[in-house]
Amino acid sequence: MNLLEAYIVMFIASFCTLVIEMVAGRILAPFVGVSIYTWTSIIGVILAGISIGAYIGGKLIDKFPVRKTLGWLLLLSGISALTIIPLTNLIAAYRFNMPLMMRIFLVTAVIFFLPGCILGTVSPVVVRLTLKNLENAGNVIGKIYAVSTLGAIIGTFATGFLFISWMGTRSIILTMAIILILLALFCGALFKTKKALAAFIVIAALCIWGVYAYAYKIPSRENMYLYKESDYYTIKLLTTTSSDQKTPLQAMVLDNLIHSYVCLENPFHIEYEYERIYSDVLKWKFRKNEDFKSLTIGGGGYTFPRYMELFYPNAQIDVVEIDPEVTKIVYNHLGLSANTRIKTYNTDGRWFVMNCAEKYDLIFTDAYNDLSIPYHLTTKEFAMQLKSIMKPDALLMSNIIDNFQVGAFLPSYIRTLREVFGHNNVYLLSVSPDFENTRISTFIVIAGNGKLDIKDFDAHVKSYQQKHATSVIVPDNLMEEFMTKRSSIIIRDDYAPVDNLIAPIFEERFGYNRKS
Repeated sequence: MNLLEAYIVMFIASFCTLVIEMVAGRILAPFVGVSIYTWTSIIGVILAGISIGAYIGGKLIDKFPVRKTLGWLLLLSGISALTIIPLTNLIAAYRFNMPLMMRIFLVTAVIFFLPGCILGTVSPVVVRLTLKNLENAGNVIGKIYAVSTLGAIIGTFATGFLFISWMGTRSIILTMAIILILLALFCGALFKTKKALAAFIVIAALCIWGVYAYAYKIPSRENMYLYKESDYYTIKLLTTTSSDQKTPLQAMVLDNLIHSYVCLENPFHIEYEYERIYSDVLKWKFRKNEDFKSLTIGGGGYTFPRYMELFYPNAQIDVVEIDPEVTKIVYNHLGLSANTRIKTYNTDGRWFVMNCAEKYDLIFTDAYNDLSIPYHLTTKEFAMQLKSIMKPDALLMSNIIDNFQVGAFLPSYIRTLREVFGHNNVYLLSVSPDFENTRISTFIVIAGNGKLDIKDFDAHVKSYQQKHATSVIVPDNLMEEFMTKRSSIIIRDDYAPVDNLIAPIFEERFGYNRKS
């Protein structure tokens, strides 16, 4: 093998390896979320595969020092890449009764170890086939690995900045598999005659078409009418009905969580109970024609911003939604008018707040869920930044999904906000008064920039809204018991183990029950 061929093979093999590694996070996100556990498992499993593969490749090429060895390994790497999506469909959604970290590691290993291992065999094989003598071995090996690293770098940037939003994960994996198979055919000397090569290409094409037709199809559901992979999420739109089966709704699913329910005909319809708490607080805080400024971090289906737009005609409504594809879908499919008063900023929430010159009367942080929490939006430093853009007596409301009995994230988040807003200005709102039996639920943590008269809000809910109100204030005595008996931390930029704090709810969602 000449040096140019070695460069081409190593560049492409490394390119494909890093593309697969980068895509792995998006492939697993709908099943296990996006957390430090996910990326730790992906990087660790693929590095382990490459390491073991390098050892195996070295042994193989010493025993079979021919070009055909490289061809078979490249062919096997392409075939193993083809198995990624079918294995994901088969394994990732299975409810293994084991701890969270072990579950994510097992799923990742089953799907990605073999492709990483076989691709890892390529480098020692290429080096062995290229070296003719040891006189310039260092120079040759250095150049080969430099080109290999260049391929990995380009694969990383191309995937993150271009491929995922352009092609989608399934098409990316299929393309990488085809590239590796073609590389095996043209660089591996697998066939002595052109007829044998042509016959193999025909058979391989039919097999790949069959695999694509049955295993690589976008997963379909009877009620799903849109499927889109963006740079941030796997986005699905479903048709469904309200809990009372009376109102037709559109559901927006981001990765594996139904983020929003939208009623196209009636923007006043609010399906999620936590958004009804938002409504209760707004009706207490503002008159219908009052002029106020609100900021929502995490737009999703824009359900509550659309509600505010109609219910409060003089309100200024700003929404920060990191994913422009989500906003585009809301405009095109979920009823957001081109003439809306809602102003959208497609950027990271913290970046927006850091550069914000506005002062708001009301801030919602609606970017948290139970499987992937952007930790940088939960820290004390971010809370201080939020406080800096809040007017006197402004309110901050954050929706938190956690287990009221054993969760560690909710008390830590409350403790963190109390550090910034004061002990008596942070309260917890629930949708149920049955706190003894409340487990996984959505709660609203409300904080005031100034004195928050929670008793007045409680009186308003009981006196004026009566049966129409959803909000239940967690009593002071229960809150103190909740905060003192539960282990909690102050979440900071330099210490934000949010994935660890939320792990119990993650485990419970996937059927793993901790032994007491």
